[in-house]
Amino acid sequence: MDTPNNRYFIINKPYDMVSQFVSPEDVGLLGDIDFDWPEGTHAIGRLDNLSEGLLILTTNKRVTKLLFQGKKPHKRTYLVRVKNVVSPESLEQLRTGVTIRVKGGGDYLTPPCEVDIVENPEGLFPHQLETRPYAPHSWLTISLYEGKFHQVRKMVTAVSHPCKRLIRVSIEDLVLGDLAPGCVRELDEETFFRLLKIDDYQ
Repeated sequence: MDTPNNRYFIINKPYDMVSQFVSPEDVGLLGDIDFDWPEGTHAIGRLDNLSEGLLILTTNKRVTKLLFQGKKPHKRTYLVRVKNVVSPESLEQLRTGVTIRVKGGGDYLTPPCEVDIVENPEGLFPHQLETRPYAPHSWLTISLYEGKFHQVRKMVTAVSHPCKRLIRVSIEDLVLGDLAPGCVRELDEETFFRLLKIDDYQ
């Protein structure tokens, strides 16, 4: 069994912060969050600096392999604001698969996924760059079982609806909930793995 000293956290990663503690670039870092991180803490399943939402941090080095490199894929759900109003036809395209350019070159047809329109998403925190909140737009929830580089952004762009805001709201049953940007929540080991639907961690 993993050492009882391992610790497990989730944060609501703010906009304009990278998912790491050290960077050669002049960017916001996880260490800027007001929290006493234990030695060896690292992020699992990174979000780029323009994206927000649920980010896992832990001292357990096995979590990346268990969550993202195991035989069973794990669902990740995103709340996405896109430019202009999404038509039923574009919604169906996203659900059935669109062609995107993947890192390293080449085209990739995304597999079928869950996509729904959200009329009035609740619990949103203000966004510092949302200067035109009433401009024509749609909010979508997109659930994937994979995570190609910038996949969600590329998918919505492929149907002519550029991404204006992207928030990861859950990984399996581990949800962001009402956690405010920059805030931290610690979970016990059993709860952490149960919510992520990882049952072979011992």
